[in-house]
Amino acid sequence: MTDSVALPRSRALIDPRKALSFAGAVWFTAAAIGQLAFVLYIAAFYYVSTFQGDFERMDGRVIHGFISGDVLGNALFLSHVLLAFWITASGPLQFIPQVRNRFRTFHRWNGRFYLTVALFTSSGALILTYLRPHVGSPALLAVNTADGVLIIAFGCLALRAALMRRFDDHRRWALRMFVVVSGVWFFRLGYGFYFFITAGKMPGSHNLAGPADIAVASTWVVALAGLEVYLFAQRRSSSTLKLAAAAMAIAAAGIVLVSSYSAAQMFWLPTLAS
Repeated sequence: MTDSVALPRSRALIDPRKALSFAGAVWFTAAAIGQLAFVLYIAAFYYVSTFQGDFERMDGRVIHGFISGDVLGNALFLSHVLLAFWITASGPLQFIPQVRNRFRTFHRWNGRFYLTVALFTSSGALILTYLRPHVGSPALLAVNTADGVLIIAFGCLALRAALMRRFDDHRRWALRMFVVVSGVWFFRLGYGFYFFITAGKMPGSHNLAGPADIAVASTWVVALAGLEVYLFAQRRSSSTLKLAAAAMAIAAAGIVLVSSYSAAQMFWLPTLAS
């Protein structure tokens, strides 16, 4: 009679839970770098132009910027581009664990500021969208309208969860809000990525009305879908799902970095040099 010997289980080379968390941190770091570049551009172009009173310079980079006699529209436009600096700068700070855990008072007040500015700018953008003639196709109008509406909806749901002290739900709604608030940034990344993969040819892009323009404007939808996959994988025990979501996040981080560089070459640096 032989005694059975219990053999120790071989430990997995990669912990799926840690891999998913690491991949999320990598994507967030790439996004923070890309948004920092966008913040610097806003400060160097829109703030400098405003302080110099050179509003014609802004009109060279936007459609329906300043319109003579349109006091409300001009005020909404100027507040939108200037507040974009603060909302883009303050947003990523909400999701850095060291900031959230060590500086909780700052986290709460920065969150209130972020939410307030997001609700104000998105409401103003919706008003401006329908107050002035729309450029582009009806599909583009629908995509932009959906983005503005979701900012308000996700912001309210994040606030509701926080007040009810359901912090896991609050985090998820806040992440969704972060993605849709970044819609303008994603729009530029979409063009940057399309410019990169087509070597500058960009077929199907024509005055914000071509099929490529609609696809680019919907970049935030793709990002939101990716976030939902990531959150779904976090809540499930499947190791395969977690590793697949981690691989997706790493690939997305690479795309964000490439797109940010391309967008800087395509939009931001030429504008500052002009």
